[in-house]
Amino acid sequence: MTAPSVPVKEPLVAAEAAGPPRRSLVSRLASGAAGGVMRVFLILTALLWVTPTVGLLASSFRDPTDIAASGWWDVFSRPSQITTESYSTLLGNEDITDALLNTVWITVPATALVVVIGAMAAYAFAWMDFKGRDWWFLVVVALLVVPVQVALIPLADLFGDLGIFGSIIGVVLFHVGFGLPFAIFLLRNFFAEIPRELLEAARLDGAGETRLFTTVILPLGAPAIASLGIFQFLWVWNDMLVALVFSNTGSRPLTVALTEQTRQFSGNIETLAPGAFISMVIPLAVFFAFQRQFVSGVMAGAVK
Repeated sequence: MTAPSVPVKEPLVAAEAAGPPRRSLVSRLASGAAGGVMRVFLILTALLWVTPTVGLLASSFRDPTDIAASGWWDVFSRPSQITTESYSTLLGNEDITDALLNTVWITVPATALVVVIGAMAAYAFAWMDFKGRDWWFLVVVALLVVPVQVALIPLADLFGDLGIFGSIIGVVLFHVGFGLPFAIFLLRNFFAEIPRELLEAARLDGAGETRLFTTVILPLGAPAIASLGIFQFLWVWNDMLVALVFSNTGSRPLTVALTEQTRQFSGNIETLAPGAFISMVIPLAVFFAFQRQFVSGVMAGAVK
């Protein structure tokens, strides 16, 4: 009597388990349409975003009579309208040129002081042990929510007593005071992510706190420092509220000077257009110059 034969199971075909299931034709068409629509939407959004800048640039190279007669887009059909006379008028206006220099004298020191002092304070909060460190850091974090308007009148009185009200020094000190809490908060969180082993190895090699800060912390924290510098530069350069309160005729920045020019808009539009474009293009140039460091600083810590 023969034993019943046991059916042998055929091995699974490798092709059945390999790869994702095939998508239908309708699904592929829908995905392609969605990608195309999204791409078109992003392109249109970018064009709409850039249009005011292009219009301002075109207006800055047009004669005031042409500006009053037609829209800025007319310059593309009539290139003969392009002229540099408005920029010559701007450079000949002492109020605007002095205001531009004042903006530089305010922005550069305010940015440099915030970066330097903020980096040193952030290193202390991140890697140095001292009494009440966590409580002091909470105070710094709490200062982030204090609005600028709260301190305008008290600091105006204080600067008046010190004799610096209406000067560039007063405007710089105000921006430094309100820029430091964010700087310390941003850099402290970045510095705290630096591996402790690197600092311990440097200390074993005999590095003190100063050398440790300059040779280890600053190079590794360059992306965050660059991001902070860009943020602070843009905030101070585009500020008008603080400048309106704490500056006078001799220390007013470009934003205040252009605002005063708008009171007589019909008579000096040839100054407003190029002045506004210069006021906008300089921070844009700074941003694009440090774009790589800015992106690295923003993305730092996002991927472990």
